[in-house]
Amino acid sequence: MIRKEIVLPAERDEVWDALTDAERLEDWFANDVELDLRPGGGASFRWANGEERHAVVTEVDPERRLAFDWEDEGTVEFTLDDDADGTRLVVVESSPAWSTALELQACAFAVV
Repeated sequence: MIRKEIVLPAERDEVWDALTDAERLEDWFANDVELDLRPGGGASFRWANGEERHAVVTEVDPERRLAFDWEDEGTVEFTLDDDADGTRLVVVESSPAWSTALELQACAFAVV
């Protein structure tokens, strides 16, 4: 398991939107995103290089927690908490797909 904590200089609702709104995810994670944000809902992520990954949403607690299981393997869990400097995002995943992308998103939040 990989556990990563990132403090983003943004309000929790903004971070939640960046993690759950398909258009926002297309800005920083994958080129094409479909996300049914409810337990049991599907998620599809497609990249320009032809890679495609699918997942099933397992948990949704708005602005606090999001989790899903990758179809091919593993899980990813996001937990959001208030922090004096913005929002503390904890990501626990069984594969590192989100870690690098989240670090890039943290930079984007810092610049805006």
